[in-house]
Amino acid sequence: MQSADKGRSDKLDGEGLVIGIVQARFNAALTDKIAQACTYELAALGVAERHITHVTVPGALEIAVALKAMADSDDFDALIAIGCVIRGETYHFELVANESGAGVTRVALDHQIPVANAILTVDNEAQGWERVEDKGRDAARVAVEMANLLSEL
Repeated sequence: MQSADKGRSDKLDGEGLVIGIVQARFNAALTDKIAQACTYELAALGVAERHITHVTVPGALEIAVALKAMADSDDFDALIAIGCVIRGETYHFELVANESGAGVTRVALDHQIPVANAILTVDNEAQGWERVEDKGRDAARVAVEMANLLSEL
């Protein structure tokens, strides 16, 4: 039996990969920081700037539609969803958090393309600020690792 698990350094080699990023503009101060950390990490992993397509959408619920359009194009090795949903006093938080997450997963499964979910769901803005940089870096790593894994399978 041959292992598809070549090792961490190979899995995190982004050279030649084409990555699509969909970023929600709602809570833009936070999502801008996630996107910045993400694109810096993609560059550090060897993804060429010219191979990154970054688009914005109004909010978290619109992310899946743009991801689907990117996936439909067959131009990308992996996609990244960036957003931030902050709990409010109504059920709207649960609706947006659940449906945006389900949409991201559906695109990944329907199109067999890795989609790193960097949509923060937090109780307050302070929690968001604590997580933005790690979430952005993690999303870049997940996208690169999963793109490499799926190309091996």
